[in-house]
Amino acid sequence: MNASPETLVTAAYCLLHPAPGTVHSPAPGLRARAAAVLFRMALDQGLERLLSAGHPSMPLIGKHRMLCLEWYAGQDTARRCRTTWSTLTAACHDRTRELPPGPAEIRTRLLEVTGLLAARGAATVTGPTP
Repeated sequence: MNASPETLVTAAYCLLHPAPGTVHSPAPGLRARAAAVLFRMALDQGLERLLSAGHPSMPLIGKHRMLCLEWYAGQDTARRCRTTWSTLTAACHDRTRELPPGPAEIRTRLLEVTGLLAARGAATVTGPTP
């Protein structure tokens, strides 16, 4: 899938904030998990844009990029990015004995992902305002 981070964030936003009058077939937890997957994909693509622009030999694995990010984006941004990436990764996994993430929890990650993408210039986030 070659969707831009902006498109992924917009699609996740629509999952979390369906239009009035829309019939909701998936449960809110399932929509929140799907939004978490889209947010993580957007964050990964934003990181790839940021780090590969000046450093084409940058590793493609997300965990490795997280380790290198501190030198390119600063300590605070790297910490925020690691925390958000880890939280979204955990929310993406379907565990038998755990409840799915709540929509409110994933909505907070919407703000964090859009803030990180916009702050680093990795993507210009357009679409619905959170």
